[in-house]
Amino acid sequence: MFKLPKLALLAALFSVGAQAASLGFGTPASDNEIAGWDIDIRPDGMGLPPGGGTAEQGEPLYEAKCAMCHGSFGEGAGRWPVLAGGEGSLTEERPEKTVGSYWPYASTLWDYIHRAMPYPQPQSLSDDEVYKITAYVLYLNDIIDYDFELSQASFAEVEMPNQDSFYVDDRPDVVNARCFEDCADPAAMTIVGTIGGLSPTGHFKEDSGVSASHYGDSAPEASTATKVSLSEAAVRGQGAYDQYCAACHGSGVAGAPKVGDQAAWSGRISQGLASLVEHAIQGYQGDAGYMPPKGGFTNLADDVVADAVSYMAESSQ
Repeated sequence: MFKLPKLALLAALFSVGAQAASLGFGTPASDNEIAGWDIDIRPDGMGLPPGGGTAEQGEPLYEAKCAMCHGSFGEGAGRWPVLAGGEGSLTEERPEKTVGSYWPYASTLWDYIHRAMPYPQPQSLSDDEVYKITAYVLYLNDIIDYDFELSQASFAEVEMPNQDSFYVDDRPDVVNARCFEDCADPAAMTIVGTIGGLSPTGHFKEDSGVSASHYGDSAPEASTATKVSLSEAAVRGQGAYDQYCAACHGSGVAGAPKVGDQAAWSGRISQGLASLVEHAIQGYQGDAGYMPPKGGFTNLADDVVADAVSYMAESSQ
């Protein structure tokens, strides 16, 4: 198992920033920007912030923010990952790789929850909440006791069952030769942002030398959609959609109906707007996937959610 040393990672960031101007886009990374990336946690716990919590404190947080996907006992809901169990299964034909049966370091669990969870709202948890949820997942795997306080100081006491089964991969690095043939014309490229961390696909201009398949339905020459006249509620809801809903409904991840996909929305729209709004506010489990209440943004007012639903439904007729 290999982990890029922190100094090497920071050096790489500085190197990329220093070359940005010569490539014609971007700016050198500032100290604050680099600090925003410097959040990794080493196996020995170095990098952990102050804070702490027990599995007892983490149980209600886990139920509220994690159980919808991972099950109340880490058994996994639907096709979402299983977090607990699987002990002794690694030598079987179909091993179950969970936190308890496979993961070598508890720091990986803390780091991943901190970076990427909960799924609809990554990096929305406080450090104390991360400690508490991490403690509860470790407790589900019988690694720590219910009242054990996980913290900066106690983290080194946690011993993962499969820790000794990992070894350093000492095979030599192999570097592929760089290819600079048939490249896209940089002058015909448009640099755009991302929504919710998801990479956009329509980021090339026409005639840039990139295959039209990169555009998908967003290619200028492929668009035949008729402009939709939106209601006042839908116009109000576009901003909320862009900020809170587009991460899933703009790309169709996790079974979310993609805005503009008439086939995906027709059956839903036939249920009536009131039903759609109710499902969006209260949450809904369907054949295609799970919609958490208010998309995970439970602080949103009901009327804001209703306007966002109006925008999505009217834009998909």
